[in-house]
Amino acid sequence: MMYSSRRKPVLYFKEDRRNETPKVPRPEERNQFWSGKCTVYKLFGLCVVLVLVSLLWLQLSCTGDMNRVVVDDRRLLHQPCPLERQASAVDDPSWGPHKLALLIPFRERFEELLVFVPFMHTFLNNKKILHKIFVINQMDHYRFNRASLINVGYTESGNDTDYIAMHDVDLLPLNEALDYGFPEEGPFHVASPELHPLYHYKTYVGGILLLTKQHYHMCNGMSNRFWGWGREDDEFYRRLRTAGLQLFRPSGIKTGYKTFHHIHDPAWRKRDQKRVAAQKQEQFKVDPEGGLTNLQYKVESRQELTISGAPVTVLNTKLECDTDKTPWCLLN
Repeated sequence: MMYSSRRKPVLYFKEDRRNETPKVPRPEERNQFWSGKCTVYKLFGLCVVLVLVSLLWLQLSCTGDMNRVVVDDRRLLHQPCPLERQASAVDDPSWGPHKLALLIPFRERFEELLVFVPFMHTFLNNKKILHKIFVINQMDHYRFNRASLINVGYTESGNDTDYIAMHDVDLLPLNEALDYGFPEEGPFHVASPELHPLYHYKTYVGGILLLTKQHYHMCNGMSNRFWGWGREDDEFYRRLRTAGLQLFRPSGIKTGYKTFHHIHDPAWRKRDQKRVAAQKQEQFKVDPEGGLTNLQYKVESRQELTISGAPVTVLNTKLECDTDKTPWCLLN
């Protein structure tokens, strides 16, 4: 027995849409973009676009010689873009014939070093100062000895540099008119008492001091007797006088105590100002024999690094101490 299908026949008509007005999707239909079957692929594509836009923005932001970043006290400081080059300066006579060895006595102040090295590399490049940055890193267990580390830096800086800068890692020059050129006439105290944010007595020669290697050798370097913080630069001022060297300082700088940015945080990293045993009396005496001639040290390793595009040489150094002569190199 045959049964007829209960399904009603369906007639399909081909619609002519050529003259039909295009349909504008309603807002709820537009939102279907995010709820379709290809949501994962669409999100992936959107992420790729955002990454490409971010990379393009980063590239454009690094096209200048200097960019500016805001540090803790909201001052604007220069920061170089990566891969900044100094190679072309060798063949450019406008850079001059002299080369600076920037000596940084250092121990455990990595946050400051990460700011200092790229900042100074860019600052000196903009002034067309040929330079090489040395970080003399004290690795032994004695108290910090800034003067001895500077002596090490002078000794290890090589024959391709002809003058040095004794430079604190926490002091950044903000005025581009400051002179870092070859101090031919005599030692040049960049961080003069009229400009340094903290120290204002007239015999102060710390912070940043430029000397030719010849003049530094005439002084027999710095005394190695100063373990702990302070006084070594005051003794070095007397050495300059004894060597008959005239001290020069900046002129025409109108920025006063805002000429430098001091990035050291005393609350976070306290200075070793303890005076042990006879150190209280000895710290005010002149050391007529000590200096480069009795410097004892060992460079454990020499590393060539790059920090934000700025090349730096790290000398990992162990100093030696004669505890009979300077027992205050150890903290009891």
